[in-house]
Amino acid sequence: MTLQHVPAGAAAIAVSGLHVGYHDVVALDGVDLTVEARTICGLIGVNGSGKSTLFKSLMGLVQPTRGSVRLFGLEPGQSRKLNLVTYVPQSEDVDWTFPVSVRDVVMMGRYGRLGPMRRARRQDREAVDHALERVGLAGLQHRQIGELSGGQRKRAFVARGIAQDAALMLLDEPFAGVDKSSEAALVALFRELRDEGRTMLVSTHDLAGIPQLCNEAVLLHRRVLAHGSPESVLTNENLARAFGTMPAPAGTAARKETPDGLV
Repeated sequence: MTLQHVPAGAAAIAVSGLHVGYHDVVALDGVDLTVEARTICGLIGVNGSGKSTLFKSLMGLVQPTRGSVRLFGLEPGQSRKLNLVTYVPQSEDVDWTFPVSVRDVVMMGRYGRLGPMRRARRQDREAVDHALERVGLAGLQHRQIGELSGGQRKRAFVARGIAQDAALMLLDEPFAGVDKSSEAALVALFRELRDEGRTMLVSTHDLAGIPQLCNEAVLLHRRVLAHGSPESVLTNENLARAFGTMPAPAGTAARKETPDGLV
């Protein structure tokens, strides 16, 4: 199933009444969220608000206590088997010392499309070449992945999703540790991918950059506090509810409290 064969009429993400807990810790408490196809949706929340747990739920990596998750109308496991969804993790979730090249990482996106012998065919190699070109890493494809800069590493994992031809991309803090030029390049690339028909859920702490990148935003604190256009979500009142901030007087910075979280 390629991008042009995504099930028609179904939302890219449809989450209903989702509850997830770890022992006695409630990570998500009745999350309802719908993201339509061809959308870039910013996911905002403090550490411990459940953003990473939501990503894991969308990938089918955690079992909810109750509620449902559908991606293009399908269960997460089905979506993964059909290569409809890809996940770009945070940097700290990756072993950068593993002896694998940039090209190898991008080729991993083709794994679900390889034949029974799991050997790359011409179309797989061409898809990897195309993805590397799009993220500007063709000249670094034989480097060990850990030798890249932070921005280059992010682009390598985005290239993996492009090579996979995934219709839904889940990006967990793609701008963390990235310089401004790399961030600008990623923003431009994400917008191109959206215009080609892809959907992206992007976790980010860069509130100022959300209106430029995203069609809509979601404010999460174990449940959805606000969802809509960036302008309607990023209000002082909403941010105070999510971050424990108070609106700042004109010309001053708002006070922010970001407690360490468990999930």
